[in-house]
Amino acid sequence: MTTDRTSAGATNGAGAGAGAGEDSRTVTVRVPAKVNVQLAVGGIRPDGFHGLANVFLAVSLYDEVSATPAATPRLTVSGADAGQVPLDDSNLAVRAARALATHHGLGESDPVHLHLSKDIPVAGGMAGGSADAAGALLACDALWNTRTSHDELLALCAELGSDVPFSLLGGAALGRGRGELLTPLEVGGTFHWVFAVADGGLSTPAVYGECDRLREASGGGATVADVGEPEPAPALLDALRTGDATALAAALAPHGGGSSSNDLQSAALSLRPSLAATLHAGTAAGALAALVSGSGPTCAFLTKDADSAETVAAALLASGTCRTARRATGPAPGATVVG
Repeated sequence: MTTDRTSAGATNGAGAGAGAGEDSRTVTVRVPAKVNVQLAVGGIRPDGFHGLANVFLAVSLYDEVSATPAATPRLTVSGADAGQVPLDDSNLAVRAARALATHHGLGESDPVHLHLSKDIPVAGGMAGGSADAAGALLACDALWNTRTSHDELLALCAELGSDVPFSLLGGAALGRGRGELLTPLEVGGTFHWVFAVADGGLSTPAVYGECDRLREASGGGATVADVGEPEPAPALLDALRTGDATALAAALAPHGGGSSSNDLQSAALSLRPSLAATLHAGTAAGALAALVSGSGPTCAFLTKDADSAETVAAALLASGTCRTARRATGPAPGATVVG
């Protein structure tokens, strides 16, 4: 696959537009980032995966995925973190386009130029790669007029990765299994967030492995025989349903020394101890709650309102504990055709 990168703000004649010999038709899909407001992790299953109770909330940081007919398959990327995005066959958007083509028996008969316009932090625990996969599925489905049903798209998403189905769905949902078995959740209001983006990423498999190691080191064991079935916290689900930010904060990071709602947080902090300073900086600035987002290293801060979010973001930037701080709200819609 031919590849190209473009930094943020730059123009690239062979980027999002049609190249030589390409059809000018383009379908563009906008896809959201996510925060795990709860990530309860079960023990290691016989298949090597962990059972999850994963409470997803889509937030208003977006990538855009564009699909254009091409003479040969192509992938281009633009955005501040474009240099960190894989451009080979490991890219989930490429795999998504091929999975949809195979599903409909298209083979290599409809090559496509995919362009990813990145705004979701890369390798930050906010499912940017999964979002791009969901966007590529929806964009190619519209471009090829394959009219894939919603359930079929969700099944293809689940084959690509545990977070991909939620990127298609958006809103809020409880993920079971590996996170791919979704039940939509009611959300009664808008929640305001700040995301502190760290330099460099954390490997999701490495964070899960460290979680297992810490559990074994504590003497409790790390298999399904040792760790209870993960369950969502009723108080957290109630707080989402009522739109109560204060109640949600109490469920995210209980007072009195309670643990985070993210079972991977201790592992992420073990691998990246500097994240503790980021969490402290945000809470010292007035965030209602702080936690590592998913497998990290992005840290998420729940705030009272938009003004509080602005204050927390400014304090985080001034603290020098993160590369950048991004404000967002949730819930946000899932993958949506926008052009």
